[in-house]
Amino acid sequence: MVFKRMLGAFGVGAPSVDTVLATPRVRPGDPLRGEVRLAGGDFDADIEHVALGLVTRIEAEHGEDEQTGLVEFLRTEVAGPFTLRADEHRAIAFELPVPWESPITEVMGRPLHGMVMGVRTELAIAKAVDKGDLDAFEITPLPAQEAVLRAFAQLGFHFKSADLEMGHLRGVDQHLPFYQEIEFYPPSDHAGQVGEVELTFATTPGGMDVILEADRRGGRHDYGGDSFGRWSVGHDEALHRDWAAEIGGWLAALSRYGTAGVHDGHEPYGHHEQYEQYGHQVHRPYGGDHHGGGPGWGMVAAAGAAGVVGGLVAAEAIDEIGDLIEGEEEEEEEW
Repeated sequence: MVFKRMLGAFGVGAPSVDTVLATPRVRPGDPLRGEVRLAGGDFDADIEHVALGLVTRIEAEHGEDEQTGLVEFLRTEVAGPFTLRADEHRAIAFELPVPWESPITEVMGRPLHGMVMGVRTELAIAKAVDKGDLDAFEITPLPAQEAVLRAFAQLGFHFKSADLEMGHLRGVDQHLPFYQEIEFYPPSDHAGQVGEVELTFATTPGGMDVILEADRRGGRHDYGGDSFGRWSVGHDEALHRDWAAEIGGWLAALSRYGTAGVHDGHEPYGHHEQYEQYGHQVHRPYGGDHHGGGPGWGMVAAAGAAGVVGGLVAAEAIDEIGDLIEGEEEEEEEW
């Protein structure tokens, strides 16, 4: 037995863990349900805890460079401590709340290129190598978010990519250390004035902010720059808004007047009232720059290490989510 326990310290004959999701697709605010299935090894093992964490891929600025890594943005212990007997099988049911601010990874049954989401299970074993499991799941839009996305399709926008950016949005009750940007190519009739449009949802139980950023192309008398639009609505209200008309009006204002709302952090010259009729608030929705006020690269994986909520993402989890990302990219069909 002593020899078996010594081998167990190196992971030989130790317990194993497998997590099975009952809800592989959820919406923001929904619970992620499933069970953690444990199988005892060759010896009795003292389990310190069983923990679950939501893990995703994220981008952050590090000096002048932008790097991609992993972050665990929600973590909770679902069991422990206890003793798992040799060859014992045990199932632990769980219900993990998905934050309202969580990014969406799938629209109309198709994955968003660049997005990946996983739930990581950590089995902490006293005096032995910890075990882990990683399972992918999808986050689909809320009905209010779907209404906005349908308007983008109706207006002729074409999806480009999606990513997560470290930082906080000014004036938003934000709890996660990042926000999602869904990037679109503009409709063909605006391609000469706008390079791309980025959409961000800042969602709460009571409603959401819809934030748009347009990368404008400069003309003969215009140096271009970024322009912003923002709407704050309740979930029910969002279902009855004519988003195609409002977003289309905002986009038309960009072409007609140049900078709508905010240009380089300043109010537009002589066009304040025109932009407010499209629900556009005249202030930059970001703090300083896109990442102002938010945590830095310490929250993100770099060179194999990841700063996370509640501890470090283990090396095997980084390998597993790397495989998960590769698998998603092979299978995904661009939306």
